[in-house]
Amino acid sequence: MPGTTIFFLALVGIVAGCRIVELRLSRRHQRELAAGGAAALREPVFPAMVALHTGILAGAVAETLLLARPFVVEMAIPAVVLVAAANALRFWVIATLGVHWNVRVVPSMPLGVVTGGPYRFVRHPNYVAVFVELTALPLVHGAYLTAIAGALLHAAVLRRRVGLEESVLMADESYRRAFDRKRRFIPWPTS
Repeated sequence: MPGTTIFFLALVGIVAGCRIVELRLSRRHQRELAAGGAAALREPVFPAMVALHTGILAGAVAETLLLARPFVVEMAIPAVVLVAAANALRFWVIATLGVHWNVRVVPSMPLGVVTGGPYRFVRHPNYVAVFVELTALPLVHGAYLTAIAGALLHAAVLRRRVGLEESVLMADESYRRAFDRKRRFIPWPTS
């Protein structure tokens, strides 16, 4: 097996490992938030989101190996840079939110609204990070079908997830005051 394929498989493995660590951290945060009176909401779209993320990782590996996708340096380098930047943003989000960070929708605003870190610029930097990461990762080894299908499905799932999350967040007056003028994903200047 070529070294570039081993590198790609290791990268996918690292991303998967990070997701497992994040799930454990999220469960710990859920317990802490529940002790403060904030419980996770029922989310019909959450299982689809988990399946999609898992499917993108598995699809990228399967497409690379089964369809013998070539490793194209000119595509791989920008894709790796995007994966690294997306992870840096996600880690910044997790560090900024502290106990508020969660993979579930938990109405934790009564415990405080976080406005620092990347939240100075947009309302949902974590979704930006995950979307970029899961779109760029398959492209590291040319799995463009997985990247395209994953991005389209991810956009559909995120539309529902962000809608639910924003209905909860915007119901809180302190959150609304802090974020109603900030963009959701891209920090373009508002007019």
